[in-house]
Amino acid sequence: MRLIRRSDLTAQPWKNGGGRTWEIAAYPDGAGFDTMLWRLSMAEVAADGPFSAFAGIDRTLTVLSGKMELDFASGGLVALDAAAPPLAFPGEAAVHARVAEGPVIDLNVMTQRGAFGHCVTALQTGEAAPKGTTLLIARGESTLDSGLALAPGTVLRADPQEDLAGLRGSGALLAVGLQAR
Repeated sequence: MRLIRRSDLTAQPWKNGGGRTWEIAAYPDGAGFDTMLWRLSMAEVAADGPFSAFAGIDRTLTVLSGKMELDFASGGLVALDAAAPPLAFPGEAAVHARVAEGPVIDLNVMTQRGAFGHCVTALQTGEAAPKGTTLLIARGESTLDSGLALAPGTVLRADPQEDLAGLRGSGALLAVGLQAR
């Protein structure tokens, strides 16, 4: 297992240049926005503006801190904060963010449609990570049953062929599973 903190990562501009992102992991290693099969990142949304479009990508966004509204051009306004469940949507959807309380830090999981799938599950205190969990992300302060303390935004990544299923924490966690199709 590997522990990854946002402070260990390098900030990069969004695909559309409208904000900053910290790539946690991508596959294949070194893949860019146009060649990734999957990508996990944290992003900072500091101001109102459009999201980058990712054609052929399935995306799930979860707010870790702050508050914002996402306005989908296809209709619908979604309010998100750190207590909101993960929100799945197609990467090509036209989305405009309005920051209500920011800057917002969010977790993005993106998979190439047809090649990989993903599942992001919000776990409450004491709830076990489901089978197939390859990453755990702390939404707030949490201590795992093993005694490992996780600060907000800290990621625990499983090694290849490892599963984090069954791990529990003293605070809210996000469990991410990635599956080849």
